[in-house]
Order: sequence, then structure tokens, then C-alpha cells
Amino acid sequence: MNKNNIDSAKLSGLLKAVSGKIGVPPEKLQKELESGKFDSAIAGMNKNDAEKFRQAVNNPKLIEKMMSTPQAKALYKKLTGE
Repeated sequence: MNKNNIDSAKLSGLLKAVSGKIGVPPEKLQKELESGKFDSAIAGMNKNDAEKFRQAVNNPKLIEKMMSTPQAKALYKKLTGE
């Protein structure tokens, strides 16, 4: 498996963790994310943070840079239990 791929168990755990934090069922969150919609994910954010999030998801290079930071890696490990 490519190290950039997330196996289904880890993805499920990550979705459950995030959905619990934002109060959206994991299935709904997954469907929205797969379709490129982030309505539920940003519904609870303030306007400024929501705009920053939208800008980030529309810039793949920025996302790649953010996900390679030690903080993002540590958060991923914490959420997935690694």
C-alpha cells in the first residue's frame, strides 16, 4: 500500500473523530467530502476561518505542504491511534 493512502479502518476512525467534533454523522461527512462539498465541515466555523479553509482546499500544493508538517503528522497519528 502506498504510504499516502489511508486504509479504510483508519479512514473510518478519522471520519468518526471529525464527525464527533462537528456534530455530523460520519456517513454524511464522508459523502460530502467525496463529492467535494464541505458544508458540514465549515458550518460551525467563523466566517474568516471558513474562508481560509475554502482557500486551502482549492490549493492542492498548500494542502500537501500543510499535511507534511510535524503537527499535522502528529494529529493524524493521534486521531488514527498509531
